[in-house]
Amino acid sequence: MTELHRELHDIYDEVARRNPGEVEFHQAVYEVLNSLGPVVEKHPDYVDTAVIRRLCEPERQIIFRVPWFDDSGTVQINRGFRVEFNSALGPFKGGLRFHPSVYLGIVKFLGFEQIFKNSLTGLPIGGAKGGSDFDPKGRSDGEIMRFCQSFMTELYRHLGEYTDVPAGDIGVGMREIGYLFGQYKRITNRYESGVFTGKGLTWGGSQVRTEATGYGTVFFVDEILRAEGQSFDGKKVVVSGSGNVAIYAIEKVHALGGSVVACSDSSGYVYDEKGIDLELLKEVKESRRGRIADYVEARRGTAHLVTSRSVWEVACDIALPCATQNELGGDDADMLIDSGCRIVAEGANMPCTPEAVKRFDAAGVTFAPGKAANAGGVATSALEMQQNASRDSWTFEDTEARLAEIMRRIHDRCLSTAEEYGQPGNYAAGANIAGFIRVADAMLALGLV
Repeated sequence: MTELHRELHDIYDEVARRNPGEVEFHQAVYEVLNSLGPVVEKHPDYVDTAVIRRLCEPERQIIFRVPWFDDSGTVQINRGFRVEFNSALGPFKGGLRFHPSVYLGIVKFLGFEQIFKNSLTGLPIGGAKGGSDFDPKGRSDGEIMRFCQSFMTELYRHLGEYTDVPAGDIGVGMREIGYLFGQYKRITNRYESGVFTGKGLTWGGSQVRTEATGYGTVFFVDEILRAEGQSFDGKKVVVSGSGNVAIYAIEKVHALGGSVVACSDSSGYVYDEKGIDLELLKEVKESRRGRIADYVEARRGTAHLVTSRSVWEVACDIALPCATQNELGGDDADMLIDSGCRIVAEGANMPCTPEAVKRFDAAGVTFAPGKAANAGGVATSALEMQQNASRDSWTFEDTEARLAEIMRRIHDRCLSTAEEYGQPGNYAAGANIAGFIRVADAMLALGLV
């Protein structure tokens, strides 16, 4: 980590002291504060009014018990979370994650990142995140339904289309959103479709929402390439993960002329020299809920499974980490740099460690942070909210065009802000500063809140 600006040291130290053991949250706060030195030099009122300190403290943190019956009739207990971080720009907005790794520090890191991501979209949405340490893997539909109903029996009282609007994240897809919304409707006696995004198309969902995060990441990279006078044509791409974000990032890379030659899951990675067969990957991961090994077996001959090494050892022009936080470390960054990789764009939330980002910067590799590059998901969620509010439905083509335009604006905003604050070409600094200023100015306008 680099040295913080003198005015920001005390703020970070206070965050670390008040939130012990929440290492991911500390990392996210440090990463943003590290970009704000030029801002506080130019606008000392952001420190004098304690707006930065307020921004690092959630407006509300909700932790609750989630009891439910499994299929054998045994009572199970999980813990639920919702961190409503900042509503200066609009109602709280952010996903729910169901995964064994979820604890308060993870939810706070994700919620903090969401503030700036949502701000960068230019849409009127605040930042929040939530979830549970419940693991949906291997659970029946009935078990998942009972868990979701119990989870929502507590959380519903904190939600509303003008208050807090959750969506999906890891472990929470359309099935889980359906169960959660069904319980919300049952308890409140209101068909308030705008209270959730990521819904099914037949009951208030938006076209492109499934594809949005992956598509948006690739749209952002396409803008980087355009700014450099290039395109995806002939570019070799490596993607980590093989879930929703990764699959649709692969789809859009192929549509724009690139070739994704490797992707991964927790069991290893697959290298396919002819390019990943997208339809086969979708069939394995979405229809069969299978593993990368199943793809290799079905592909026959051109694909190879590697279980003991990192996907980042595969030579590429562009790397898209789309799995989970801190998956790409310093040694991985060195492998990418040595192989000639020129662009790294985060499709997941904070998948690159600080050391990896430092090495990319030193090597002149263009780095696009998740709060900018993966903002497509929440941007399309906000478009879904617009459609719900107007009782309207847009076509796939219209929604995709709006998403592409939002990602273009985010790219341009990051680039111009980095230039304005003396760090030309630094997308991370541009994203942090642009996202911060919009939220901070709104907080100042609203008074001491």
